[in-house]
This record gives sequence, structure tokens and C-alpha cells, in this order.
Amino acid sequence: MTSTRTRARTLTRRAGLAATAVAAALVLAACGSDDGADTAAGAQTSPSASADTASGAHNDQDVSFAQGMIPHHRQAVQMADMAAGRASSTAVKDLASRIQKAQDPEIRTMSGWLKAWGEDVPSAAPGMDHSGGHSSGSDSSGMAGMMDPKDMDELMKASGKAFDTLFLTMMVEHHEGAVEMATTEKAKGQYGPATKLADDVVTAQTAEIEEMNKLLGMSGSKSGS
Repeated sequence: MTSTRTRARTLTRRAGLAATAVAAALVLAACGSDDGADTAAGAQTSPSASADTASGAHNDQDVSFAQGMIPHHRQAVQMADMAAGRASSTAVKDLASRIQKAQDPEIRTMSGWLKAWGEDVPSAAPGMDHSGGHSSGSDSSGMAGMMDPKDMDELMKASGKAFDTLFLTMMVEHHEGAVEMATTEKAKGQYGPATKLADDVVTAQTAEIEEMNKLLGMSGSKSGS
């Protein structure tokens, strides 16, 4: 009789322990599920946060800079293209080649930014690079240093030393406009890659302005002798 009661209590205690173990396992499983959910939620938000950090925030100035500098660069490249067949100076041809190689990739870079931001990329329609005010250094879009159609036609018709002088004179003004635009971007822009590109423009084109002024001085001394 005693043995039977003892066995019954043992079985009851084991059943209770088993029930407790099951309950504990369910609690742990629930906790684990919550942790997993939190981890999954973190995994879902983390890439977005990382993307935002990588892309960087931009403002209206960044958009304006890219939309203005793209046609500005396109006109410089168009002017540089003319030098291959019209310039007489090797130094002018070399400078034009460097301008083209530097600004073509920057056009593609800025176009990529605008597409990523959902903004319009300036059209490359024929003749659009001829807009601008030569005397005032600005046009209806406010881009400093752009040549007008008459300037571009005059450059296109020139050749030899006349082309060299005209090209250098125009490109100095064109570069000065680009430096002005880039300086504004450095001061007011928010997008890191854009302000970095603006800094590069200021550095490179300021050096090229100095180089072109020296070439103009040499050209002037030769023509006057």
C-alpha cells in the first residue's frame, strides 16, 4: 500500500515537473521569437539607414549646381572639341584635351545624381550649349561664363593662331563662371560628393585659368613682336 502511494506521488511530481519544463520552454521560445522579430526588424531598417547615410542628404542648391554645371561643362567640352582641328598651338590642344577628359566624367556623375534624386537632367539637344550671356557672364538660367551663339559661331569659324587666342580668352571667362558656381556650391550645398566635386572644380579650373593667362601673354608677346 505504502509503495503504491509513494509511486503515485512520484508520478505526480514528475508530471508536474514535466509541465513546468514545457511551460518554461514555451516562455523561452516566445522570448527567442521576440528577439528574432526585433533582429529581423533591425535587419529591415538597417539597410535603408545605411543607404541614406551612403547617399547623403541633398538640398536645392545641390540640384541647382548639378543642373547648371552640366550644360556649362557641355559647352566647355564642345569648345574643347573644336581645338583638335582648329588650334595651331600644341599647348592649346593639350589643354583642350585635358578639359574634355576631366569634364566628360563629371557630366556623367552629376547626371547620375539628378536621376537618383528624381530631378530633371538638362537636355543635350543641339544648340542648347549656345545659350548664355558673354558680356554679362550670365543668362536666363543664371549660369556665369556661358558663351552666346555668336561667340560659339565665331570660335567655330576661327582657325590657327586666331582660334588659339579666341579659345583661350573665351575659356578663361568660361572657367571663371564655373569657379563662381562651384564656390556657391561649396558654401551652400549639402551633398558631400557635390561639394567635393565643386572643390575639385575650383582647384583645377583656377590652375587652368592661370595656365591660359600665361599662354595668352605668350601669344600677345609673339604677335606684338
